[in-house]
Amino acid sequence: MEPLFTAEFLRTLGLVLLTGMAIALLLSLLLFIFVIRQLRKIRVPAGSGFSETLRYTPFLVVVFIDLLDFALDVLAAPFAWIILDRLGLKSLRGVSVVQALIPLTQAIPALTISWIAVNWFGISFD
Repeated sequence: MEPLFTAEFLRTLGLVLLTGMAIALLLSLLLFIFVIRQLRKIRVPAGSGFSETLRYTPFLVVVFIDLLDFALDVLAAPFAWIILDRLGLKSLRGVSVVQALIPLTQAIPALTISWIAVNWFGISFD
């Protein structure tokens, strides 16, 4: 009886995942340039909660953070924390970092889904 996962299958799967992660990292770095430009224009009120901050945050910002999380896996947590802190989006840090630290959730774009829920459907997470 043949094994369910052969060495060749696992090697191919690993290459596909690494390629996807590399592409996500490249896209996130390109998006970072646009994110910086967009964030110069917004002002998030001090003390804003998660949902209110998402209302002020441009869509590309959350896509950037989710791509960075996918590309760097658990290593994205400190980068996301620092980037969101420097961009003035401190109430998004907790969700982003917790999601980055939970294994096997990197393919789930948590901030993007949250942004859509808040901005399109009016759902509040606060």
